[in-house]
Amino acid sequence: MKAYEVMLLIDPSLDEEALTAVVDKTTGVITSQGGAVDSSENWGKRRLAYEVDKLTDGDYTVIQFHAAPAAIAELDRVLHLTDPVARYMIVRRYDLHYTRTTACGPHPVSREAGMRL
Repeated sequence: MKAYEVMLLIDPSLDEEALTAVVDKTTGVITSQGGAVDSSENWGKRRLAYEVDKLTDGDYTVIQFHAAPAAIAELDRVLHLTDPVARYMIVRRYDLHYTRTTACGPHPVSREAGMRL
């Protein structure tokens, strides 16, 4: 599985319960596709540099997770159809350290060198 990060820009007029439901829906899609959520961080409401869908403020949430590349297409489809999400960005994280399992056991891998340590 590869490391990813998704940043959600959610409509700030939602109450706390609806905001939690949107984040839970996103993490649910990740886990249903065989991924694992590492962390979820709510950055809170922030003023936007320019209007996005007639919004001047937005509620930011960042989710870091590991998933197979095939799961990203499903996550992209679901976020595109979710109305409270004004914008989102899914980024592949090359800087995160992970382990690759082989027949001899897990080996730490350096992403910069692409070799075993």
